[in-house]
Amino acid sequence: MYERTGDAGLTCRRCGISRPTLRKWLNRYVKDGKAGLSSHSRKPHISPNTKVSIKEERLILALRLGRKLGARRLQSELKRLHEITLSLATIHKVLVKNGCKPLLRYRKKADYIRYFRLLPGDRVQMDTCKIGLKLYQYTAIDDCTRYRVLRLYNARNAANTLDFIDAVIEEMYFPIQRIQTDRGTEFFAEKVQKRLKQYNIKFRPNKPASPHLNGKEERSQKTDREEFYPTIDLKNETLESLNLLLAEWQHYYNWYRPHSAHGSKSPMERYHELSKETPFWDEIIEKYQPPEERIQMQNYRDDFKLRKLKRSL
Repeated sequence: MYERTGDAGLTCRRCGISRPTLRKWLNRYVKDGKAGLSSHSRKPHISPNTKVSIKEERLILALRLGRKLGARRLQSELKRLHEITLSLATIHKVLVKNGCKPLLRYRKKADYIRYFRLLPGDRVQMDTCKIGLKLYQYTAIDDCTRYRVLRLYNARNAANTLDFIDAVIEEMYFPIQRIQTDRGTEFFAEKVQKRLKQYNIKFRPNKPASPHLNGKEERSQKTDREEFYPTIDLKNETLESLNLLLAEWQHYYNWYRPHSAHGSKSPMERYHELSKETPFWDEIIEKYQPPEERIQMQNYRDDFKLRKLKRSL
């Protein structure tokens, strides 16, 4: 009609279109013929509002394939190591887009009840684990808030345990009532137990072959192996430099890392919620009964026999 009449206004009124639409279709027809009149995609060639760049997408896939991290842990690591903030939904879209299979999750029992102490400092779990050749990590984690203190030493012995206990007392923001450990020799030395008595802290070792009783500590060490140690080179670092890096990781874990047990709150956020209910050192000292706290033996059976003998006398 436009070719026949040459009247753009008449053509637009008869066909019910606007002049810009007629001009657009005419330019396409002149350039490509009838093929140019087919519907074109309106998707922009370049979008400045794209949430994930190619570099960030490759980084997400590298962390997922190399370290088997889920979306929440990926979000935490991207922020900690690369200062990249992405939502869980965005990270999940990247994983689905690239065909990443979901990670296997172990089912919990239907009657599962999460165990935890009600107040900060009520019980602190403590243990050691071997990280490398002549390299051992001491870990202390509060049962209630999951606040942690970490140190690396070249051996597991009473001297290092004493140094670590002093660090735990200094760095934890709340008084400690009990320390729970396994039956390692580094915890049963007499001078270690006496140091705990000086601090008015009760020593509560687990029964033999009961690592599940220190479950929070065991799980936190697994987190270290998954999220911290893969990011550093143990062979090219000294003990001092490793402890500096571990201190940074400890600060991040306590202040910023979301914890599923706290509804994605950090240990410090959980502590602030309970700070008004947390007792002071004076209250802990008043409740502490020195005569009831004896020096315990590492051998559980010998210790049980000795207690039984004392009761009979």
